[in-house]
Amino acid sequence: MSTISVNGKTLQTTHQTVQLVINELGLSQGRYAVEIDGELIPKSELGHLRIVEGMDIEVVQAVGGG
Repeated sequence: MSTISVNGKTLQTTHQTVQLVINELGLSQGRYAVEIDGELIPKSELGHLRIVEGMDIEVVQAVGGG
């Protein structure tokens, strides 16, 4: 089990990849961007990117309007 931070909240997870964590939290709906430890990560890499103890994940949802 790893302790990580997602959008400023500390949580423990047994998931192995970033994509699994954000899917479980319902953060992968619609248009979104993911930053890990201050670096923007392409969505194509999220399914391969392994969770690391202390990882800081920020997920930002795109909001449309006009």
